[in-house]
Amino acid sequence: MTRVLIVEDQKMAQENMEAIVRSSENYTLAGIIPNAADAELFCMRESVDLILMDVCTARDENGIEAAAVIKKKFPKIKIVIVTSMAEHTFIEKAKEANADSFWYKDASRAELLDVMNRTMAGEHIFPDKTPEVKLGLTTSYELTQSELDVLRALMQSTSDEDAATMLGCSKANIRWHISRILDKTGYRTRMELLIAVAQKNLIIVTPDKALEEDNY
Repeated sequence: MTRVLIVEDQKMAQENMEAIVRSSENYTLAGIIPNAADAELFCMRESVDLILMDVCTARDENGIEAAAVIKKKFPKIKIVIVTSMAEHTFIEKAKEANADSFWYKDASRAELLDVMNRTMAGEHIFPDKTPEVKLGLTTSYELTQSELDVLRALMQSTSDEDAATMLGCSKANIRWHISRILDKTGYRTRMELLIAVAQKNLIIVTPDKALEEDNY
């Protein structure tokens, strides 16, 4: 039997994942914990074969960071990152952390179980794209990578100058991108736009992560 640890702080999601584990003859529940930072200690104390790991867990602990630590110490443990967030960097960050697979919480039980089975069989399952998020008059799919990165920089900074420094571009370039995004979305002000981005979890800002510079 494959022993599964669920790392999730939301009760409904916990119950859904637990039901998936208990519905299969191939899996048994090793435990449920709300905090990703405790997952390493759990694996030291208990036998675990597979972890279903949320990204944003209790006490603001990051599941992707925890996955990176666990894969170094317990490389045989399979980890599936599971999230409801549309944050577009999570998939690549999960790959960099050596997570085995990645999927979204809104998937059906059959879909998530299939990801678990294939992951345990040695496959690496990652979605081709993030969920589409409605943003005013447009959607996240209509924003370019540069526009998304500008939004991220603005959510981490206090001024256009700070955002430009993060991205290695000019303040004029930042303002040009924002003007284009406002035209696409129909929001009247930058503040309305950034509030909507935050409320829809399109961009999740983690203070310890720096943006990589790109060409704009």
